Parts: sequence; structure tokens; C-alpha cells
Amino acid sequence: MDSSAVDTFEAGRGRLASLAYRLLGSAADAEDAVQDTFLRWQSADRERIEVPEAWLTKVATNICLDRLRSARARHERTAGAWLPEPLLDGDPMLGPADAFEQRESVSLAVLTLVERLSPNERAVYVLREAFAYSHTEIAAILDITVAASQQHAHRARTRLADARRGTGGAADPAAARRVVEEFLVAATSGSTDRLVALLTDDVTAVSDGAGLSRRLLLHRTPERVASFVRAGFRSTPAKRRLAGGPTAMYLARVNGSPAVIAVAGGRVVGAVAFDVGDGKVSALYGIAAAHRLTRLDAAWRRHEPGVPVVDAR
Repeated sequence: MDSSAVDTFEAGRGRLASLAYRLLGSAADAEDAVQDTFLRWQSADRERIEVPEAWLTKVATNICLDRLRSARARHERTAGAWLPEPLLDGDPMLGPADAFEQRESVSLAVLTLVERLSPNERAVYVLREAFAYSHTEIAAILDITVAASQQHAHRARTRLADARRGTGGAADPAAARRVVEEFLVAATSGSTDRLVALLTDDVTAVSDGAGLSRRLLLHRTPERVASFVRAGFRSTPAKRRLAGGPTAMYLARVNGSPAVIAVAGGRVVGAVAFDVGDGKVSALYGIAAAHRLTRLDAAWRRHEPGVPVVDAR
């Protein structure tokens, strides 16, 4: 392949990776999809491709949809053991973040909720909300009619709006950080009443159980979530052995949301992202399975974390 063809692909690699991540919720799977797209670009009759960007977008989208429809993916996701892979803010794979819709489409809340959508609904939602493609363009990418694209978009927005009703939604970053700081102090100090007071009445907490459980751990009601959080943040000899040493906790932003990053021995061993609104936490997403933290850990090692909110202990 000549250098100009390589340059054309590389110019769009970041956009393709961001698209694939939004569709698949996994950085590793997104990278694989982009590589598969490159292989197809390499073997294509490029002289007959009038608009390379459109061709590459179509191929990458359909590769992702094939992965979502595969028997293995359906089994893993319907088994209730799936959560998105968290990415540190600033990671180029998060892609465009100029508009609210672009930022929301990559939040852990939405990446989790889009599991309720069909593959086509998910693709239309991402292409429309995150990348501002027209329904005419989306119809060409997915080989569907414009009317079908509009219907998929309407269903996706309706289902996501219904699912997100009652959650915190957008919050001022500084205000959200203060809430998470209070939350962390309460969680590590034994102040259960203060912890409960920081949670909405319909709060939910979901965790991958550090990959030790075949199903996600889901907790509802402020009291149960508070109990789960207290146990999760409590330091024990067994946890220190599992983490590889004492754990320090840092405040950061993950997928556009305030988060707590747990670090032991210079390695990220866990991340908790928060939905915050009106001064309270409405949802928590706890991720500690090592295979979901690979890219976050690599980014953290290049990051200047500052002073931990909770020292290693």
C-alpha cells in the first residue's frame, strides 16, 4: 500500500477509534475493530472509493455491529457480567466532546444503558448524537432507509431518556467534585448517616466485583448502597494482598464524570465513577477487573495525579 493511502487512514484513525469505543464500550475491542478496518482498507480497490472517510466509517461501524451480534458477545453481555471500560479524561479515544450530546454519549451511564438498544439503534444513536451524521448518511452507512434511521434514533432517544429519568444528569464539574470529596470522606470515616445523606432515594451502585463474580453486583436504596460502599472502601489485609499493597485514592475524571481512582504499587487497581446532580450521588459504577483497567492504568502512569485524597494504608 502506498504512503498516501496509509496517511489517509491514519488521518481518520482517532475518529474511527472513538466511534468503535462508543459502539463497543471496550478500548481493546475498539482497537481490534480499527485494525480490522485498516486490513480491509489495505485490500480494497481504493481507486473506486470516492469518499474515503465515508467508506472507512461504514466499514468500521459494520465491523462493530458484527461483533455486537456475535454469539459470544450476546452471551457475555446478557449474562450480566459486562460494564464499559473506563477511560481517563483526555484520552483521545473519548473523541469529540464539544457538545453535551457528545460528552453524554461516552459517559459510563450511557455506555451501560445502550446495552438495552438493538445494534442498529445503538449505531444510529452514536452516529447521530456523537458525530452529527445526517439520517441520509447514516442510512447509507447501515444500508437502511432514511425513515428507518429516523425511527431507530427516536426509539434510542426515548429508551435512553426513560432509563435515565431520575439520575443526576449533568452537573458543574467543581460542584460534582466537592460532592465526591464529601462522599469519600464519609465512606472512609465510618460516617454512615452522612454517606446516606449524600445519596438520592433511588440511587444505584453497580460493580464488576473485581472480576471475581460471573455477574455484576447491583445495589439499590441509600442504606444498601452505603453499606456496600463502606465495605468496598474499608482496608483489610486480604484487600491489600489482592491489590499488591496499600491503596491510595485520587480524585479524577473518567469518561467525563467525577471518579475515584484506587492505586496500589503505582498500578491502578480500581475506579469508581459517579453520576452527580443537585448535590447528591445518583449512581456509582465500580470497576476493578484488571482487563477493564489496562488502558486507564497506562494513561495514569503518564498522568500527574497530585496528592491522594486518601493516603495508602
